[in-house]
Amino acid sequence: MQVICLEEPAFYALVDQVVTYIKTKHEVKEDKWISGEEAMSMLHITSKTSLQKYRDEGRIRFFQADRKIILYDRDSILNYLEKNANKNF
Repeated sequence: MQVICLEEPAFYALVDQVVTYIKTKHEVKEDKWISGEEAMSMLHITSKTSLQKYRDEGRIRFFQADRKIILYDRDSILNYLEKNANKNF
C-alpha cells in the first residue's frame, strides 16, 4: 500500500480540480433559485435580518412563493458581490 502526503493548499487545489472536472463531465448545473441559508453562505453573513435588509433594499433578487418560502437568485448575488468587490490592482 502506498501513502501519498499532500500539503493542505495542494490538497484543496486537487479537490477543486476534481469538483470542476466532475461538474463539466456530468454537466451539473447549479440551481438558479437558492434557499436563504445558501444565500447567507454566499454573502458571508450570519443574520437573517441582514439578508432581509439586502432583500428590502433591492440589492439581491428574490422570489416569495409563499409567506414563509423565499428563494434567492444566485446570479443576482454573484453580480452584487462582483459589483462591490474591491479592485485595488
